[in-house]
Amino acid sequence: MSNHMEDASIEPGTPPADVVHVGTWFGHPKPLFWLFGTEMWERFGYYGMRALLTLYLTKHFVLGDRASTGLYGGYTALVYLTPLVGGLLADQYLGSKRAVRFGALMMAIGYFTLAFGGTAAKPYQVVDGQRYEVVVEHFRDAPTSDPAEARYLVDGGQKLKMRGNDDGSMSLLGANGQEVRKLAKGSFTEQAERSAVLTMIMLMALSLISVGNGFFKPNISTMVGELYQPGDRRRDAGFTIFYMGINTGSILGQLLCAIFADTIGWPAGLGLAGVAMVISFLMISYHGGRLDAYGNAPRRTGPDRAMLIYVLAVLAVPVIYFLFVNLMATEKPPEGSGFVGYLMSLPIMGKLLFGTFIVSVPGILIWSFLKGSRKEGEMMLAAMVLIVFNVVFWTLFEQAGSSLTLFADRNTDRSVFGLFSLSAPQTQNFNPISIVLLAPLMSILWGWLARRGWEPSIPIKFSIALVGVGAGFLFLVWGSVFAGPDFKVGLWWLAGLYVIHSAAELCISPVGLSMITKLSIARIVGMMMGVWFLSISVAQYVAGVVAQFASVETVGGQVTNLKVSLETYVGVFTSIAEIAIGAGVILFLLSFFLKRWMHGVT
Repeated sequence: MSNHMEDASIEPGTPPADVVHVGTWFGHPKPLFWLFGTEMWERFGYYGMRALLTLYLTKHFVLGDRASTGLYGGYTALVYLTPLVGGLLADQYLGSKRAVRFGALMMAIGYFTLAFGGTAAKPYQVVDGQRYEVVVEHFRDAPTSDPAEARYLVDGGQKLKMRGNDDGSMSLLGANGQEVRKLAKGSFTEQAERSAVLTMIMLMALSLISVGNGFFKPNISTMVGELYQPGDRRRDAGFTIFYMGINTGSILGQLLCAIFADTIGWPAGLGLAGVAMVISFLMISYHGGRLDAYGNAPRRTGPDRAMLIYVLAVLAVPVIYFLFVNLMATEKPPEGSGFVGYLMSLPIMGKLLFGTFIVSVPGILIWSFLKGSRKEGEMMLAAMVLIVFNVVFWTLFEQAGSSLTLFADRNTDRSVFGLFSLSAPQTQNFNPISIVLLAPLMSILWGWLARRGWEPSIPIKFSIALVGVGAGFLFLVWGSVFAGPDFKVGLWWLAGLYVIHSAAELCISPVGLSMITKLSIARIVGMMMGVWFLSISVAQYVAGVVAQFASVETVGGQVTNLKVSLETYVGVFTSIAEIAIGAGVILFLLSFFLKRWMHGVT
């Protein structure tokens, strides 16, 4: 999810009354520069690493599509879940500044640990119970496959090229291209010889980043809010500048980390994310006293509990590690097991997320109708309906880092007018670039419509966003019709999907948190904000599950049949489009009831 909008939306806090700003930065308090930089470099690291993660798991660790996309979904789910705890601890004990500093340090250690991937896993095939080595020639241990790269199965000293067939079987081809042996569907499985220690290190790295993110993400925005006195008209503009830092970091990270990984190797790309995180840590830690008055711990009696919190945060790392291990070990539910069977087969992380969400939504609604007025209950009901559709939106939208990145790697001609080619991770940059270009245009459009009384209501904006997600996938599916004999779709069809998705994102992301604050009962607005982020966390997890449906047969991370691969992606993307448009139509029909329940909230 491009939290380019989400991160900049929280504005609590006011500066101490005795603070006097000396000089300005673009007409704003000078400390904004340090917070802008801290956030920009953190986003550089986060998005740079995220762009590489799925390919790192499929190519370097050879985990296979299902395990890789599932792990990616679990990680991004925690990115939105851990801030609930980090924000609470900062509010009650640490203060925003110490929380951000600690989070930056944890994330930097995590990125550098992730870069320590060691030797790439060695793929092999098991055919009718017998193991056959797979050799890789012209291989660069990097995100984008070398055009000259080839994989061979070794049988009796003979190197046989592997070609997947439409019926699920595999042909083994000799040096002359003739079929030497045919393996029936189901008689072979890809496996890999990988270091258990290196896999453990990789999962520990993701756990460190998840914990660090929980302390960093919610609290940097809080400090920006503290720069402005109540009623200061510069506040919105200040958050706009801060939001540009988010996008700048995202664009640079996805560009440069991918270049470093491609030209030098995985350690360079992932290590660059760590370097960016170190810069972020240095900016929040060594600011020449400019941030001394902001983000400080609340006044409390008794001992400072900071060290205890830091120790507990470190102890949380192996707990998250256990959740990741369980996530990878979970098997696909048997055919015909139904929805109940599917729920029972979920990993622990899935059960916790779904269980908490399924209990909290009706529970809070029942409390609202019992304790609040009818008007308050109806407004809360409208909020919960929109939260449920928010899950649907982000579940379908958030394929960028998983299935769409794999599609870009395998079935996209990434040539830019024949001048140069983008790598698969760099294609994710179409989203933040589109956000930067479209955001002012969308703002002008909403303003123009509002002046004429035509601006859509919040529910209708949500429904437009859902239809937009579906339209984006349909655009890419349309482009697949023009795929060449290499079964690759032109880059601009993928770029078009991201442009359409970015416009859809701008219909839902900026208004989501604002909607929660307006519709929630005042005394539980914090809890509702938690439910909002929980809904995004659930969506991230389910997005990983959706991406698993696009899993295709690979050998060492490379598909054996691009035709089957293209057909698989087109089928899944078509289904996603149908679900998104259907959900958008349903919400549009519900919008008339929701508008009444919202009692004038716009």
